[in-house]
Parts: sequence; C-alpha cells; structure tokens
Amino acid sequence: MAQQARWIWYPGDFDIWLSNKVQNRRTEKSSFFPVFWKMDNHYVLMDFHKVVNLQQPEEITIRAEGTYNVKIDARLLPGAPEKVLVPAGKHKINVKVFCQEAVPSIYISGKTIFSDSSWLVTFEDKEWIDETGKTSDISATNYLHAAYGNFTNPTQPPSAFKLPVSPQHAIREEVTPRTRLIDFGRETFGYIRLHGLQGSGNLTVYYGESKEEALSANGAETLDQLHIQLADKQDSVMPLSKAFRFVNIVADGNVSLDSVSMLYEYADMPDKGSFTCSDQELNQIYDVARYTLHLCSREFFIDGIKRDRWIWSGDAYQSHLMNYYLMNDNTTVTRTLYALRGKDPVTSHINTIMDYTFYWFLGIYDYYRYTGDQHFIRQNYDRMKSLINWVLARRNKDGLLEGLPGDWVFIDWATGLSKKGEVSFEQLLFARSLETMALCAKLVNDPEGAAYNDMAVDLRKKLFTYYWSDQKNALVHSRVNGQPTETVTRYANMFAIFFDYFNDAQKQAVKQSVLLNNDIQKITTPYMRFYELEALCAMGEQGYVLKEMKDYWGGMLKLGATSFWEEYNPDASGAGHYAMYGRPFGKSLCHAWGASPIYLLGKYYLGVQPLTAGYSTYLVQPALGGLQWMKGEVPTPAGNISLYVSARQIRLKAPAGTGTLRVKSKTPPKGTGISVTNKGENTYDITIQPGREYVINYTAI
Repeated sequence: MAQQARWIWYPGDFDIWLSNKVQNRRTEKSSFFPVFWKMDNHYVLMDFHKVVNLQQPEEITIRAEGTYNVKIDARLLPGAPEKVLVPAGKHKINVKVFCQEAVPSIYISGKTIFSDSSWLVTFEDKEWIDETGKTSDISATNYLHAAYGNFTNPTQPPSAFKLPVSPQHAIREEVTPRTRLIDFGRETFGYIRLHGLQGSGNLTVYYGESKEEALSANGAETLDQLHIQLADKQDSVMPLSKAFRFVNIVADGNVSLDSVSMLYEYADMPDKGSFTCSDQELNQIYDVARYTLHLCSREFFIDGIKRDRWIWSGDAYQSHLMNYYLMNDNTTVTRTLYALRGKDPVTSHINTIMDYTFYWFLGIYDYYRYTGDQHFIRQNYDRMKSLINWVLARRNKDGLLEGLPGDWVFIDWATGLSKKGEVSFEQLLFARSLETMALCAKLVNDPEGAAYNDMAVDLRKKLFTYYWSDQKNALVHSRVNGQPTETVTRYANMFAIFFDYFNDAQKQAVKQSVLLNNDIQKITTPYMRFYELEALCAMGEQGYVLKEMKDYWGGMLKLGATSFWEEYNPDASGAGHYAMYGRPFGKSLCHAWGASPIYLLGKYYLGVQPLTAGYSTYLVQPALGGLQWMKGEVPTPAGNISLYVSARQIRLKAPAGTGTLRVKSKTPPKGTGISVTNKGENTYDITIQPGREYVINYTAI
C-alpha cells in the first residue's frame, strides 16, 4: 500500500478538543446547558519529530494548524518555511507548533517522508541550552507515537471536521394561519431549514420526538426562537442540530414562510454486520435497533440525540459492544475512550459516576479483545495507571469502595435502589477493572501487573466472603457499617454470570433465585435489560430471551416507536410513556442503550465472539432460541464471519483465525472434511479454518 500523508497530532488531543465542542451544544428550552464534570483541553504547544535516513536529498512540504518553526538536526530554519530541502543522509526533523484555538497538528508530504504514526510527539521536550551553547539532556522526555484520523487533504485540517448532511423532506404537514406542524415520519436528527422566510415578527420552532411534545409550548424540551425582519424572502438554517420527528412552527406578526425541510446530519459508518431470521417482528426489532444506534453514533458514541447529547461512559460502553457487531468502527470507539478519560490530574470519577469509571476500563478490555490493537493500549497505559491509582487511593479499611463526597453511585434508574455503603455491584466492576489493568500491564511489560492481578484475586474473594448468601443463593446488594444487608438485586448477580465469577452451581442457583424470580425488583431500563438478558443468554436461555425481546422492544414498536427509548414501562399509558425526570417529555425516545438486540443477536444467537485478541481464535456457538432459521454477518478485523443456521444445517465461512463451531446435536454432525470433537452431553466442537466454506448437517436440540 502506498504511503499517504495525514494530519497528525498528540494522542487524544483532537478527541478531547472535539468532545468539548460536541458536549457544549446541549440546550434546554433555548438555554445553553453545559456538562457538570471537569472539561480538559488539548496541549497548546507540541513538538513533532522524526529521524530519517535519505539516499538522496528530498523536498518536503509542511502545513501546520498553528504557529510553527522547523529544525533540521537542531538547527532552526528561518521563518515558517512551507518547503524544506532535507539533505541526503541521517537527519532529525523537528516541527514545533503552538495553537490555542485548535489542536496543534502538522501535515508533511514528500517523496518518502510523510506525516504518519511513525512520528513521535511530546508536549514538553525539556530542551534548553546552557551558557556554553550545549543542548540539554532530553532523555527524560516522554514521547508517544502521533495520532491521526482520516484527514488526508492538506487544505482541510482537523479543525475543519464536520459530520456530513443530506437534505430530507417531511411526509406530512398540518398548516394553520399561524402554525405549521411538520412530521418527518420517524425519529431523526439534523438542522431545520426554513424556505421563503419573510416578514416582521417572532417565530418559534418547537421540536418533538412525539407529536404531543411538539405541540406543547411549555413542555417541549428543545426549541429555537427567532426575531424576523426580512423585506425579501430568504432561506434560513437553524444554528444547532436537534433531535425530532415532529416540528411545530409558530409565528406572530406578519411572518410567513413557503416550506420547511431539514438537513439530516449523520456519521458515515457503513454497516458491516447483519442479522435476519424467520421471525419478522424480530427482524423489525433488529432494524429499529440498528437505526437507533446509528442516530446515537456521531462524532462520538453519545447517550441520546434529544436531551443530553453527551458522552456518558456507561452508555458508550454498550455502544462499543453493539458497534463490534454492526459497524465495527474502531475509530469512534477510541475517540470516545480518549474523550471520556481526558487528562491528568484525576479529580473525580468519569462523568462523576463511580461505575462509569469502571465501564471505561471494561471498554479498554473489550476493545483489545475485539480488535487486538496493542498500540492503543501502549498509548493509553499511563492514563489507565493514573486513573486506577486514584481509585485505589479511595478504598476504605477493608479494601472496598463506597461513595465518597462528590461520587455519584448510579447503577441504574430504579425506584428506591439504595446506594449506601459498599455496594456489591461496584466491587464487582472494580475487580474487572483490576483484571483489565493486569492484562494491559502484561502487554506493555509493566512489572506492576502482578500487583493488579493480586488485588483482583483478593477482591473477588471478598465478593463471596462479604456478599454471598447461602440462604438467598445470591450476592446481596450491599454492606452497611460492615454488615451485609438482606436486599438482593439483579445487578451484581447478572454481571457475575457473564464475567464467569460464579461456578456452575452458583450460576444455576442465581438463575432461579434472581433472574427468573419475579419477587426481585424488576428492571425497566433498556440499559440494564442489556445485561440481564446477556446473563440469561450466557446461561443458555435464548428461548426465554427471545420472548422477552419481543415483549419489551416489540412493546415499544406497538406504541409507534421508530427508535428505541431510554426507558419503557409497559404499565404506563398515553403520553405518560414520554415522561421522565419529573418532566412530561423528559424521556429520550432515541437512546443508544435501547439498541442492545444488535449485540445479543450477534453474540448469543449467531453466537460469534473472540476467544483471543482480534479473533485470532474465536467461538461460534449458534442458538436458534425457537427461531426456524437465522443468518448474518459478524465483522472481525480481517473481514466478516458469514453464518446461516437452521435446525438441520449450518453454513459458515470465516476470513482469518482459527475458529471453534460448537453445536448441540442429537446425532454427530456431518460434513465434508471436518474435524469433530465429542464434548459430551450432545455437544460437539468442529474446527473452522479460514477461507473455507463449511456445510454442517446436524439435528439441533
């Protein structure tokens, strides 16, 4: 592949800079509504360098975002040269850039010299000159490899980045002399365009995810207010993109307009994965989940498109997992992880939420599993270490975590859910985070990795010493003043199943005493339904989960949902479905965590998941769960794994890696040239080699 110059910058800086722009676009009514956690910024002064060894002189062209200078072998060149002749031989090129408004970045192109990730960067080079003119020792300077995105045009620097838009039109309108109610047919996101605007007076645009919201002057969560003084007709585009299906435009004075359309704003993330099956309702659920995830996949994986439009770690963690089975867009994953982590020093939990700090670590763990990208781990390890060390310093005398002043212990939106004391769910996520640190420490050869592993082992033991109840066959919810409470909730118990922290007997006990027990407080948010259904799938309950998906997500479809919601309570009625946070339309009707069927269907029905990093080895364990047939594509770093499954036949092809197809069959599976291992209890493993199409005949149980 031919080399190509790219705009490059310090790792994470573009992501943090862009997140500041994105997360400060939120409005409530028409007022600016900023985040309530610490916002970091990019480093304003950056040193880029590379050592080259040329067979012959080479001219390079230099562009920079900011004020810059250039050195060749520590010799400062006059001015800010756009073209530099690098002599033959071995030379060190330095470009130092200062920029406050945007991220200091450079674009360098020549015959063999290109700006790419081979360049090293630092925000402090520690270089000075003593009284004799001798340059200082800069061996203590910490360098990282430059980061880059898909910015290959020398005239379009990273600060020019914008999401693409495309024009779209309404499907119906209701017009009166002073109002115009427009329906775009389904949930959407973008900029309203007013065509032929004219007159003198005021115009208000009320946005609604529902018709009721758009018609509620007092209840609509978002709106735009304009004062019009136009003698001649003009077109106008609203300054901020918004979420809506319905738009209600109310004018006074003699303001008029000809028509209304929109510019649909989207992130260009083509689908790589897919799923279809014999159940048409499930296909519709998958399609709406896919659309929901796309709407919430923008510059970053955000929570929802109407209200917050912020980067919440818990929401983003689920989007990452869904993304691995749909778009497999790793750039958006890493951009989101960088933005969430920010810069040192650490002063609070991510988003101020204790569990959200741990979801960030879990996101790192899963990113490595699905991609095998060690480079990202190496670039971020110091940030991981400073964050986990901050958490470790907040442990109590028993080595556990409880909410301290400034901490938000979230877990889930659930009525009456206690956050007091040492909550078992938080200790469980903490243990997984320490396991992540141990894994990553090993990848970067940090000898402290053994200590992280020891802490994780110790914490897992405490989970069962302090929280396991033989009487309740479950982990209890919390300890208060050193004593376990009697309350059992679903959270820690379901996570412990797919984290594989329980033994088989404990898993079966928890399934009956917690997951299938209606006396345990039910979960009403898609956020935690994600994990509840994952735990059941991990226990082989795909038939039960299929019914739950059809009831829960199908219930939203029956109410006319065109994207999936932040919360769904089947017992609500009418416009009561739209209320949340004490506001009649406070609920998001397009929330990323509502799209979890994408992940469940890919990982637990098609049954595809990596066993080792980047799918070098992987498992395919399909489960029809009552479906007659299903087929789909699961993205991997090397391409798609293609799969068709019925009760009698499986067809499978994978592009790379070594796979294990695991099936339950009444009779031994048959196929041409296959290697079958009988695992007992009607379970068989078949080795899958890359590039070959397998046709397996079996009799599903």
